[in-house]
Amino acid sequence: MEYDVIVIGSGPGGYTGAIRCAQLGLKTAIIEKYPTLGGTCLNVGCIPSKAMLDSSEHFYNAAHTFAEHGIQLADLKVDLNQMVVRKQGVVDQTTKGVAFLMKKNKIDEIHGVGSFVDPHTIKISKADGSEQTITGKNIVIATGSKPLSFPSMPIDKKRVITSTEALTLEQVPKHLIIIGAGVIGAELGSVYARLGAKVSFVEFADAMIPTMDRTMGKELQKAIKKLGADFYFNHKVTSVENKGEEVVVNIDTPKGQQMTLTGDYCLVSVGRRPYTDGLNLEAAGLSADSRGKIDVDNHLRTKVPHIYALGDVIRGAMLAHKAEEEGVFIAETIVGQKPHINYKLIPNVVYTWPEVAAVGYTEEELKQEGIPYKTGSFPFKALGRARASMDIDGLVKVLAHKETDELLGVHIIGPRAADMIAEAVVAMEFRASAEDVSRMSHAHPTYTEAFKEACLAATDNRSINM
Repeated sequence: MEYDVIVIGSGPGGYTGAIRCAQLGLKTAIIEKYPTLGGTCLNVGCIPSKAMLDSSEHFYNAAHTFAEHGIQLADLKVDLNQMVVRKQGVVDQTTKGVAFLMKKNKIDEIHGVGSFVDPHTIKISKADGSEQTITGKNIVIATGSKPLSFPSMPIDKKRVITSTEALTLEQVPKHLIIIGAGVIGAELGSVYARLGAKVSFVEFADAMIPTMDRTMGKELQKAIKKLGADFYFNHKVTSVENKGEEVVVNIDTPKGQQMTLTGDYCLVSVGRRPYTDGLNLEAAGLSADSRGKIDVDNHLRTKVPHIYALGDVIRGAMLAHKAEEEGVFIAETIVGQKPHINYKLIPNVVYTWPEVAAVGYTEEELKQEGIPYKTGSFPFKALGRARASMDIDGLVKVLAHKETDELLGVHIIGPRAADMIAEAVVAMEFRASAEDVSRMSHAHPTYTEAFKEACLAATDNRSINM
């Protein structure tokens, strides 16, 4: 079979790119090594983790806030098995939806491990031992990423686990030790802390979500600390041992001393690595760097012009929606269009509660680059809608250019921050100023009023409700 485009990998970047290719009239095939489509995001990442986050938040609210709302419950308990069953139902429905979209758009779906035979030929090794060979005028590498680990933290998927196993535990841990306080660690830690587990974060950096604006990390730590979590920043894990019924984590403290944490599970959440294993890149004239990434130009082309790469296997943040934008970008580039992606305006979200969402520059980046800026912030506790829903943790922080007032960065920690950040993205795509947003009517009472008030605060300190 000969195709205009072959996409290797069916995660958000791969399947979105394949659909756009088909919409543009290109004969398209998509290759997926697993039985279901959707990649990490739909099967063991974004979608199932959000299902568990929502379930755990419902339980936490039932246990801690329902009485204040006038809702009385008795004999409240966690049925973790049912939470996992519901989560899997959400996953199954979502992956079946992607399979439907492949059929709807007449995309050939091929299951097996794809590898290069030459720059235009892909061999698919199937689960039953058979092989199939197809050729493509254009090929897109969209194989995603896998959890990262180190020799000192051997993952056995029983007691020393990754995010994948954390989504299918049969019992709530008594003490969950999490190595890494980034996005994945924060999300899964909050799930089990809400369900009653003791959670300890061990982080090599000096804050939670260290790649985001420091204000967000400080505020998130405050919120998760209310769940009873402990934090060990600037600590280095030297070894992790599964002792059968418990896990022993040995740690170097900032003062050079040794300490030990003992728990029943240890979640290794130290990042992810590009997954290019088995692609046989050399046969296509390609190679990956020491981190497993594939080099691409500004058109997402590799050094072999008809082979493209996107998402977690190339530079930039490992975000599903970044990969989606790149999939569309590649499809439109192939047919001669001139698409554009502003990577600075791709939002980043942490789905804890309160949620964290950000777009644009952090304050630390503006200082480092010497860009003159001003800031305005507004706390949710001053907002009527937040008080009504009892979601008063967090704030909106706005960064604007000191001279032009153009919005440079928006950072939100609070209720529905993941949805609120879209307004900031729209404003910044159109080069809006803080005053532009402050003069737009926002419905009252809503959470988004906090964005308007933060923009007012950045504009000559004009916040109305502070």
